[in-house]
Amino acid sequence: MICEASRSVTDSLAGNPAGVRQVPPKYPAASQTVQAPSTDNDLVEQGTYVNKAGNTVHKPAHTKSGRAPDGATAKCGDGTYSFSQNHRGTCSHHGGVADRL
Repeated sequence: MICEASRSVTDSLAGNPAGVRQVPPKYPAASQTVQAPSTDNDLVEQGTYVNKAGNTVHKPAHTKSGRAPDGATAKCGDGTYSFSQNHRGTCSHHGGVADRL
């Protein structure tokens, strides 16, 4: 009897005589278009601010999924995720820092 996991591994190796798993290239060919990952699609609130260093940073935001979005640096006490680039002032007006990510 073959379990589903074994079958899927066997099926994925079909057509490869050496049985070596094929790994996609790290960087796409020049003719391929790659969509950059976006954190905005999971964020409830949108908007940015300019920090003291002059960098544009996403404002703290809740996520629809409840998971930490890419680029988040801290989870705030009110459940928002901060994208702050400095420790000082992170999650101010959002209940303080609950967890550093």
